[in-house]
Amino acid sequence: MLSSYTNLKEIVFGDKRVHMGMTRFASFLLFTLLLSFSSAAITPTSPLSIGQTLISANGVYELGFFSPNNTKELYVGIWLKGTSPQIVVWVANREKAVRDSTANLTISSSGNLLLLDGKHGVVWSIGETFTSNGSRVELLDTGNLIVVDKVSGRTLWESFDHLSDTLLHSSSLMYNLVTGEKRVLTSWKSYTDPSPGDFVSLITPQVPSQGFIMRGSTPYYRTGPWAKTRFTGVPLMDESYTSPFSLHQDVNGSGFYTYFERNNKPSCFVLTAEGSMKMFAHNGTHWVISYEDPPSICNIYGVCGPFGVCIMSVPSECKCFNGFVPKSIEEWKRGNWSSGCVRRTELHCQGNSTGKDVNVFHPVASIKPPDFYELGSSVNPEECSQSCLHNCSCVAFAYIQGIGCLLWNQDLLDAVQFSAGGELLSIRLARSELDGNKRKKTIVASTVSLTLFVILGFAAFILWRCRVKHKEHIAKDVWRNDLKQQDVPGLDFFEMNTILSATDNFSITNKLGQGGFGSVYKGKLEDGKEIAVKRLSSSSGQGKEEFMNELVLISKLQHINLVRILGCCIEGEEKLLIYEFMLNKSLDTFIFDSRKKHEIDWSKRFDIIQGIARGLLYLHRDSRLRVIHRDLKVSNILLDEKMNPKISDFGLARMYQGTQYQDNTHRVVGTLGYMSPEYAWTGMFSEKSDIYSFGVLLLEIISGEKISRFSSGEDGKTLLAYAWESWSENGGIDLLDQDVADSCRPVEVGRCVQIGLLCVQHQPNDRPNTLELLSLLTTTSDLPSPKQPTFVMHTRDEESPLRDLISINEITQSVILGR
Repeated sequence: MLSSYTNLKEIVFGDKRVHMGMTRFASFLLFTLLLSFSSAAITPTSPLSIGQTLISANGVYELGFFSPNNTKELYVGIWLKGTSPQIVVWVANREKAVRDSTANLTISSSGNLLLLDGKHGVVWSIGETFTSNGSRVELLDTGNLIVVDKVSGRTLWESFDHLSDTLLHSSSLMYNLVTGEKRVLTSWKSYTDPSPGDFVSLITPQVPSQGFIMRGSTPYYRTGPWAKTRFTGVPLMDESYTSPFSLHQDVNGSGFYTYFERNNKPSCFVLTAEGSMKMFAHNGTHWVISYEDPPSICNIYGVCGPFGVCIMSVPSECKCFNGFVPKSIEEWKRGNWSSGCVRRTELHCQGNSTGKDVNVFHPVASIKPPDFYELGSSVNPEECSQSCLHNCSCVAFAYIQGIGCLLWNQDLLDAVQFSAGGELLSIRLARSELDGNKRKKTIVASTVSLTLFVILGFAAFILWRCRVKHKEHIAKDVWRNDLKQQDVPGLDFFEMNTILSATDNFSITNKLGQGGFGSVYKGKLEDGKEIAVKRLSSSSGQGKEEFMNELVLISKLQHINLVRILGCCIEGEEKLLIYEFMLNKSLDTFIFDSRKKHEIDWSKRFDIIQGIARGLLYLHRDSRLRVIHRDLKVSNILLDEKMNPKISDFGLARMYQGTQYQDNTHRVVGTLGYMSPEYAWTGMFSEKSDIYSFGVLLLEIISGEKISRFSSGEDGKTLLAYAWESWSENGGIDLLDQDVADSCRPVEVGRCVQIGLLCVQHQPNDRPNTLELLSLLTTTSDLPSPKQPTFVMHTRDEESPLRDLISINEITQSVILGR
């Protein structure tokens, strides 16, 4: 989600290639690029035209014209030179593109920087003129574009004072209460439209300052107050975090929040089109996300209302602080928490009363400090506590290292509780709340103990009877109890009679396919809606854990390239998953069938490849739950009526959160041939494990050959070995399925073969991540050379329910094939 990365914006939303109508314009751009040159400065006699670039002194940044998503619209921008994908960190004419081929960027004799659109006149300017003896435009190695007086060398104007959506090294957000000046980040409107978007990032003038992301005039996200080196509401900024930021506020009513690069590596801080902040660093070969807030409903400003606290968990939920109850219980039950909470017991603190005898403070740990705080003068926690206690309007206090005493005299709004990190917030309550709680706990504990004893005794008797007479009903109830409503919202529970009627009692004529897990049947509900029913056999390798995992996971994922689950049915030993019906079944029924493979020519195959990559990007980076699929293969790619690909079968998928991109397991599950080396032999899986599987899948789609059955030559080369040999000798063109060779674009095929080989490299760090993968597929940027694949596992029986036990490093791991 790179809101200032032109090619990476294409990655996320660029699911259409350039139309034939753009051929003439593209040819013109190619011609001008071939004539491009670099200049040292822009002067009145030396403007910057399309195809030309202005490069900083040491070749770090570059200024020129660019076209997002290969459209006809041109913008003037700054990007990091010589990196792929191209990064645009600043845009001049955000609100109006140019289209004329004679457009140029020039500077007038009065020092005004102008963008001229041929006959249409001035499209953009800095809007300032200067009294000088002449000026020129230079681009610094910091990425700052400046207008300089030729004689004095004085800087007259700089782009760092007019930010786009990106903070670079030494650039700042700022405010000045005296002049009214503000310097903010404004998101792009979309990933292919650099015009100002919905979100603005700024710092506030309160002391201590905090960061806000505004959606229009409404707060959307808040960081919490600044504490010397960190924002208190961002737990990733803990003691182990070396802050690249500084925030300075002075007594004259101004403040600066400045970003500095660490380790002299190119990096930037971006406000994305969805309103999130991400930090990207270049590691020498590609861009990596070095910081991002984990996606959560708790990041939405004030989601739990006054005196409500959002619990950062999976899934996140709102609760009332201790001593408070929902203002509207009915709304709260429906998941509408915006009305917040109210006190259960009113405070008694009036007139000259200090309230110290009737009021107490209840501490709550790991809290993001609420909004509307005031800085107190207390020098230690005890003084801070007394300052709040002796002020009847004070409802809470917190003494925070790096800040001091914070006091709240208003409703507590936008509080979040983290699993780790955060601050200690002490909330003012009536003493009776805590005293009453102690008595209530004693009574409740005694009552619960007695009740549990009776219930357990009675339940034991009932359970014994039920095991004898109603075994199937017990199994059904146990499974349903595990499917808590909050885990699978909106999921339908179908009755077995409904499924039997829809599938004509699982008629053989309605059978769509068979696998190690069981069978899939077509069904038709009474309302005419067609469904696919996955019926797990009792001997299936997919047990309760996998069934529950797939049900809970896929119900929370929504994307055009992921299959959608409608519900489930659990009846005795029967376990059924009900999906949307895919008219064209799975991808393997086409590419491995000698007759049907002709129905998907190269153009359609390339569309399918890109669609799978977009679905994978959603799983890895864009969904609320970050997911590693762990069983990506051709038979798990379904096709709808328009041949759009949809990733399916999430029984083996694993979730991860925040910046956790790697995990391990003692139980290795998946399909041989598609499993990455590090996963098959050490149990380590990550985003790069799915990338390896995608690489195998890509080579299968290109060749029309199944990896488990392919053998070439006397030495029996595997598909990966054959693909490497083909790419090494002739760029991979002859790897394409010859039955569709007439429809191909050779350059595109060769590029896809090379991308597939990049994905199946032995070392995970050598493989592209999902963002880079989609960029490689949707752009024409230069590709790195792959290393020869060294991990090749060959089996002739991919779909058999074989189980091998492999002992590696004293860890026994189960490799389960063909679920």
